[in-house]
Amino acid sequence: MNIIDLHCDALMKLQEAKGALRFTDAPELQTNKTRLQLGQVKVQCFAIFIEPEIKGDQKFQVALEQIDYFYKEVLGKNPDMVHLKEWEDFDQLKLGQIGALLTLEGVDAVGNDLTKLHILYQLGVRSVGLTWNHANLAADGAEEPRGGGLTRFGKEIVAFNNKHQILTDVSHLSDKGIWEVIELAKYPIASHSNARALCSHPRNLTDEQAVAMFNQGGLIHVVYHPPFVKESGEVTIPDLVKHIDHFCSLGGVRQVGLGSDFDGISTFITDLEDASKSQNLINELLKHFKEEEVRGFANQNFLDHRPGIGR
Repeated sequence: MNIIDLHCDALMKLQEAKGALRFTDAPELQTNKTRLQLGQVKVQCFAIFIEPEIKGDQKFQVALEQIDYFYKEVLGKNPDMVHLKEWEDFDQLKLGQIGALLTLEGVDAVGNDLTKLHILYQLGVRSVGLTWNHANLAADGAEEPRGGGLTRFGKEIVAFNNKHQILTDVSHLSDKGIWEVIELAKYPIASHSNARALCSHPRNLTDEQAVAMFNQGGLIHVVYHPPFVKESGEVTIPDLVKHIDHFCSLGGVRQVGLGSDFDGISTFITDLEDASKSQNLINELLKHFKEEEVRGFANQNFLDHRPGIGR
C-alpha cells in the first residue's frame, strides 16, 4: 500500500556529509531511495532543518545547501524521484515514481526576513513549521520554558502561508503556539506528533488540541520516534498503532497520517527501523482497521485534505 510520509531529515544528513553519501542507497540514510521503494513510500517530504548550534548568520546558507543537495543528489541523480511543486502534482505521479516535497522545520533560517521565506517558497517549500524545540523570532518551541505563543512575525508567517497555500506545521510548537496556529492557519497540520494522552511528552498533542485540529480540517501524522510513542521499555509497532486508534477515537479517522521522522532519530520502533520496513506498519494496521481506513492513514487522508483540494 502506497505511503505518504510527511517528515524525514535526509537533507540534513546529506548536507553534513558534504557529498559523501549517495541518496540512492547509502546505508546511513533510513530514507534512501532503495529503502523508499522497498517500503512503498510513494511520497517523501524532505525537511530543511538547521542544527541549533549553527550561527545565526550562517543558517540561511545552510538551508540553501540542503536544498542544493535536494536538487543535485535526490532529484538530479534519480530520475524516478519527482519534485512536487504544486498540490495537484501528487495526482500526476506515474508507476515507479516517488514524489519529493520540500518542507521547512523551524524558520530560524529566515531570521526576521519574509523575503527569505519567499525565496524558499519559490524553491519548492510547501510546509512550514515555525519552530524546532527552542524559541526563535517567530514563536516558542515545545521545550522552551517560557511557553509563549506566536510573535507578530510568527503571525505574519502564518498569513504568508495562508496566502500561498502552504501548510503551517504545529509539530515542535509550544502549547500556546499550537492554539494560535489552529486559530489563524487555513492549512494547519502536525507532520510528526503523537497523542499526549498515551505518552506524556511536550512534543505530543493533547486531546483538546487534536480535536481542534480535526475541526479545522487539519491532519495529524504520527511519528515513529520511540520517546514520543511510549515512555519506557521496548517500543513496538502495536504501540504506535494505539496512537492512531486514539486519534480515531477523537474523530480523526479521516485526518490521520504518517510522519516517520526517519534520519532525524537514532532509536527505533522494533521492525520499523527504516523506510524499507514501512509495510510492517501497514500490515499491523490492517489487523485493527478496515482496508479503506488504512489506505486513508497511508495516503488518502492527506490527498483528500491538501490545500486547494479538500479545503
